[in-house]
Amino acid sequence: MDADAAPLDTAQASKLHEARDAIREQLGKIIVGQDQVIDELLICLFSRGHCLLEGVPGLAKTLMISTLSRALDLRFSRVQFTPDLMPADVTGTEIIEEDRATGHREMRFMEGPLFANVILADEINRTPPKTQAALLEAMQERQVTVGRIRHTLPDPFFVLATQNPIEQEGTYPLPEAQQDRFMFKIFVRYPSFDEEFEVARRTTGTDVADVQPILSGEDILALQDLVRQVPVSDHVVRFALSLVRQTRVGSEGVPDFVDELVGWGAGPRAVQYLILGGKARALLEGRFHVQVEDIAALAPPVLRHRMVVNFAAESEGISSDDVVQRILAATPKTEDELTRDARFQKIFAS
Repeated sequence: MDADAAPLDTAQASKLHEARDAIREQLGKIIVGQDQVIDELLICLFSRGHCLLEGVPGLAKTLMISTLSRALDLRFSRVQFTPDLMPADVTGTEIIEEDRATGHREMRFMEGPLFANVILADEINRTPPKTQAALLEAMQERQVTVGRIRHTLPDPFFVLATQNPIEQEGTYPLPEAQQDRFMFKIFVRYPSFDEEFEVARRTTGTDVADVQPILSGEDILALQDLVRQVPVSDHVVRFALSLVRQTRVGSEGVPDFVDELVGWGAGPRAVQYLILGGKARALLEGRFHVQVEDIAALAPPVLRHRMVVNFAAESEGISSDDVVQRILAATPKTEDELTRDARFQKIFAS
């Protein structure tokens, strides 16, 4: 652990665990089930990351995100991505404004929908690459440049993009460089029978639930800073590195099945997000340190969009999630087993 790091304020850290329960209670008034999705969204938010959600239509992805913004008392903005959407439609544009009293004209910047706290980029794969790329600077630098002037985006700033896994004709798949900007790729799946029964009962009546705000923007910023103060042991860092480095084809210590099934592996940003996400998950679970289990639980959403499987895997119906699970099964969790394993000694020495 970092000896120079500031000690963690456990009283403040406990507030994050309590806030998680309160937020889930508020979301539960509108959203039925999807507990894992909600937890991963909160982990991403408190880690200052962005999320890519994938699911078929009708699974309440948009409703979940807008309800979360209400529970967090944040300004929400939705952008429906279409083939004719231009970058200026997202970032904003400069217009000529005239003072009617003096007749003086000057350029004024009109903010686009990106100038909010929670941005829903709905069906992001239905817009051309240059409009998708307009999000890159915003997501990474938290600013947009129009003309020669940079405009700072509000803080906190959280982008949630959705895409539909079906109806891929006429779409523009996200480039790997942009996918890497998303901390998590979250799969939103069909509800269980009981959950869908409750959805049908709630949404066909007259009752309207009232969502109460739990955290303000200032509270979220303070908790985001707190997440980075959570201590992490060298063993947990090695475990995270071991998972990521095993995805890189042709490297020392990589399992044979990775060389056979993977075309391209994850980069260093995956390690950063695994550790940051592990810190946030620990606090949300009411713990003040990161465990190997936190890293293992977040490996699928962090790695599934950073690892490209090859044709051999696709022909056998093997997904990146399947490869991640095999990597997790092949990686010892205890420190002694990990450091003494000859294969991992090669990884640590590479």
